[in-house]
Amino acid sequence: MRCALFWACLLIAGCAAIEEQPAPAGPIGDAFYLSGRVSVKFGTEAASGRITWQHDAASDELLFSAPLGQGVARIVWRDAVASLTTSDQKLYQASDVESLTEQVLGWRLPFAGMPDWVRGRPAAGAPAQTQVDGSQRLTQLRQSGWLVEFLEYARENGLPSKLRMSRQDVELRLVIDQWRGLP
Repeated sequence: MRCALFWACLLIAGCAAIEEQPAPAGPIGDAFYLSGRVSVKFGTEAASGRITWQHDAASDELLFSAPLGQGVARIVWRDAVASLTTSDQKLYQASDVESLTEQVLGWRLPFAGMPDWVRGRPAAGAPAQTQVDGSQRLTQLRQSGWLVEFLEYARENGLPSKLRMSRQDVELRLVIDQWRGLP
């Protein structure tokens, strides 16, 4: 049932769209906005679409959209509460994003490490095994049960532009098309 809900969220855009918010430009730091493409394989199922993510120390907001751009799911982390809203306005809540995605989608999004991983570094506070290239950029990271492969870096800002994150029967691929810093 959870798996079916996930694929319905990503593949069927429903009647009510979730709108993407514009993000201000600035240098890339701890607060950022990114947009790109995401694909997820869970067991024998697969889906793909677009992602926008606004992150700062106090909150996160991720919008998953169908390939043609209509928002199908929004995850918000704020004030120690994680919420997931679908395009048909169903709201799910939990104490953290990992528990929420496991409850609703059937698998755990590696959210605790992702803000660091997408910036090409291990997450603080958890042991990590790393491999680097000749430029001392991460090529592979094992942390919190996840294997993160850094497949490509952007020339203009030196940040990862293609990542593959895998654990057991879950694989996420992220292609970051745009980075913006937030004030």
